[in-house]
Amino acid sequence: MTLEIAKLNVQELPTGYADWKKALESLTWNDINVAPWTSEFPYVPEVRFQVAYDNKHIILHYDVQEEFVKGQFIRPNENVWEDSCVEFFISFDQRETYYNVEFNVLGVGLIGYGGAVKAERNRLSSEQILKVNTASSVQTILGKKTWQQVLVIPFEILGVKAEDLAGQAAAANFYKCGDGLPNPHFIAWSGIDYPSPNFHLPQFFGEVKFQ
Repeated sequence: MTLEIAKLNVQELPTGYADWKKALESLTWNDINVAPWTSEFPYVPEVRFQVAYDNKHIILHYDVQEEFVKGQFIRPNENVWEDSCVEFFISFDQRETYYNVEFNVLGVGLIGYGGAVKAERNRLSSEQILKVNTASSVQTILGKKTWQQVLVIPFEILGVKAEDLAGQAAAANFYKCGDGLPNPHFIAWSGIDYPSPNFHLPQFFGEVKFQ
């Protein structure tokens, strides 16, 4: 599975969600709809995303429809995966190490780095995580809850530069989860073959290519 990450050429980055939505409207939408563990967790929300980059950031835009929307955690590196949460994992070194970027509906984040052994991974500092700008929107229409989020992730906190990525491939996966929701779920863009929910399996990352 390969995904092209387009180069975004904007003079000034938007700040509000409506402006971001307009700036990204030409990008392809990609579904997060692989649900490897439906026998135990049958609920599958509707989730899609757009992704792009500019000279200083990788930019993600998630669109989610789910039965419950929860945002409890309010500080960097708290258990945001228990909330309504979107995630992005990426490796720039052939899956040896990778970053896990996890943000809840409130725009509160957790970012880790290291190899696939969870106990040996490190968290980025709160100061680094707060360099990620977010813009969110939440709606309830006829009882259906939807929310959107844009993440603007500086390459500097990922240890790479845009000029080194142009034309290059990386390994990544995109997720939606909600461990602490009434209907917990764990879904991915690129499929995972593992008996229990686990996103920290870089061997199942798909390929992304920076244009």
